[in-house]
Amino acid sequence: MTTHTTLDEVFRRRVRLNPDSLAYMQYDDKKQAWQNYTWKETADEVCLWQSMLRSLHLVQGDRVAIMMNNSREWVIFDQAALGLGLVSVPIYTSDRADNIDWILKDAGCKALLIKGQEQWDTLVDIRSRIQTLDALFSFEVLYDAPSNYRLVKKSLPGFAGILANGLTNADDLATIVYTSGTTGRPKGVMLTHRNILFNTEAGLSAVEVREDDLMLSFLPLSHALERTIGYYLPIVAGSSVAFARSIELLGEDLQYVKPTLLISVPRIYERVHARIEETLASSSAVKQRLFSMAVNVGWHHFLHRQHRAGWSPKLLFHPLLDRLVGAKIRSKLGGRLRFAISGGAPLAPPISRFFISLGIEILQGYGLTETSPVISVNRLEDNEPESVGTPLPGIEVCVGENDELLTRSPCIMAGYWNQPQASAEIMTDDGWLHTGDQVEIGPRGHIRITGRIKDILVLSTGEKIGPSEIEQALSSSQLVEQVLVIGEGHPFLTALVVANKSLLNERMNQDAAPGSKAESVLLEALLPTLHEIPGYVHLGGVAIVDEPFTIENGMMTPTMKLKRKKILANYHGMVEVLYEGH
Repeated sequence: MTTHTTLDEVFRRRVRLNPDSLAYMQYDDKKQAWQNYTWKETADEVCLWQSMLRSLHLVQGDRVAIMMNNSREWVIFDQAALGLGLVSVPIYTSDRADNIDWILKDAGCKALLIKGQEQWDTLVDIRSRIQTLDALFSFEVLYDAPSNYRLVKKSLPGFAGILANGLTNADDLATIVYTSGTTGRPKGVMLTHRNILFNTEAGLSAVEVREDDLMLSFLPLSHALERTIGYYLPIVAGSSVAFARSIELLGEDLQYVKPTLLISVPRIYERVHARIEETLASSSAVKQRLFSMAVNVGWHHFLHRQHRAGWSPKLLFHPLLDRLVGAKIRSKLGGRLRFAISGGAPLAPPISRFFISLGIEILQGYGLTETSPVISVNRLEDNEPESVGTPLPGIEVCVGENDELLTRSPCIMAGYWNQPQASAEIMTDDGWLHTGDQVEIGPRGHIRITGRIKDILVLSTGEKIGPSEIEQALSSSQLVEQVLVIGEGHPFLTALVVANKSLLNERMNQDAAPGSKAESVLLEALLPTLHEIPGYVHLGGVAIVDEPFTIENGMMTPTMKLKRKKILANYHGMVEVLYEGH
């Protein structure tokens, strides 16, 4: 399938084919305006960076780290490194200093690129480590800077030269991506040029991305999904990328950029959904009824278009309802969105159906950092929102013991950096990789994630329950912002819930009996969400957590997965109260 050999060769080819086409859009803080950059302009800057990196006398295979928010400079640094045969190591800007210290040490990084003083201040506890690097590059002047510090604008040469060529091969290491493990130290996933390019081109075979498409990039480029699909894939396809300023300004950026494609984790879609529902709750009864009709008819329109439902007279109302409701919601996302990808964690089917009903086509996919990363994705013409789609072309899957999904393809990583034992445990001799995810595969090949092997809760009754499906169901409630299901060693399940306090207070004022506790009202409201869960699953109580689970407080990984053990340890007393007397 792969027609290109290396990631840097793909970039050089795109520059040759479309030198004057739009490559990237980025907001310039000094000019207070969005700026456009062509492929040729970007290539010229890659040349300058390659000259700067050569001055360090690095050799092919040396590792260089980047710790920055999404930006054109992130791409330029990465392409400069790839073209010289170096191995880039992305680091989340939100990661803890001790994890960063571990990554720099474990990967043996020779250089680190940061934005400026704000990031430098977060690294105060590991400055002794950073002083051992050959260079610390910064775009801003640093105070209390180490001797190896280099200001980028003073280090770049005045003449661009030509792009490095022919220094890499398809099976050379391109990057080490450290997985944001929910327990223990992160492991470095070794991905080759072949791994990533095969995944990119398989993705393009499954979902059409055109030269006139424009992506808005906001999921961190340190995340394998954003890097492969939101950065390398547009280079292969010739499409453009705009870099969002921040999550806080995402709404404004959507309005200005008007993207045709989005890539995100479920948490972003959940936030948008909650905001819409909250606004709707304070609207008139007429508007609520109109919205409900639009969603209902929109969903039937989707099923009819997918050939999974027959024609109905109510479809005659779809154009009008779409214009009155759907089009207004889509305009908030820029008005040009062709489809959005969701990955990194399961997206609750009701949320997916909600957006699809309003004409926002969400394609849920699935993968792992270890698989470069996409294994499967829904298609525009074959979209089952309750699934993560069918495998990409050239990717094999099968179901093993305990319903575990195994996969085999040229996308499978070269192994874990410095961890041959861990590599041997996850990969078989004949090339199959254990995903650790439990699945069901439908008659048409659609994969449905049912749980995690390691996350199985064994109740004191002997019942074994995967919490992820229950957490998905509970998250479908407007009252729930985040939830962690508990039950290991106990007779029934309970949950720690970060609640939507305004909606919960509203429900208590309207429906609850005087003196009712918020936890009782919340539990009563959540039980109906479990109607499709097997009857032996009993949710016996909930506790409301005041503080959201975030990356900053250590309760989530940088890829926004809950750290189950850390949360349980932090709220141990609250959990004990839930099981008092049992």
